Amino acid sequence: MAGASGVIGRRLVPLLVANRHDVAAMTRTPSRVEELQIMGATPVLCDVFDHDELVNVVTGYKPDIVIHQLTDLPNDHTLIREHSSSNNRIRREGTTNLVNAAQACGAKVIAQSIAWILPGDGGAAVEFLEHTVLAAGGVVLRYGQFYGPETYFESEPPPRPRVHVNDAASKTLDSLYAPSGVLNIVEA
Repeated sequence: MAGASGVIGRRLVPLLVANRHDVAAMTRTPSRVEELQIMGATPVLCDVFDHDELVNVVTGYKPDIVIHQLTDLPNDHTLIREHSSSNNRIRREGTTNLVNAAQACGAKVIAQSIAWILPGDGGAAVEFLEHTVLAAGGVVLRYGQFYGPETYFESEPPPRPRVHVNDAASKTLDSLYAPSGVLNIVEA
């Protein structure tokens, strides 16, 4: 799982472990290794932008599924626009590298996307991510805006489309064996 120490990853890893999945939890941050071990995962230090190392790591682990939960968003939601190029790079280059690594060992890809339309380059980056994952036979999870602990909306829900972060993790677990396509992970 790429993005194992993110807001969904910290909820999803324990669910995967509890359901008897062996989880290799990727992070580029050494200080997150212990946290991932405590969750029951095998921590993997790797940067998604290092294509060759990523392919080596993924093919060495031989997963059945590669879960892409990577974003590059600031902790302060008022700075999202300033960080958009970093997040767009994750959606393009990071997704390409993860899909290449998954294809190198025959793994299925499940990737985080969004359930609303972004303008400009952000929207183009989302389209690129979705097209790349679907072309590889993967599953795109279009999440609503997260709310709950450790999100931009901790105390009250945002406008729709939205999903509580715990429900998003649970529904992600349910998607592991979904056929290729797009799943909307939003409140009804």
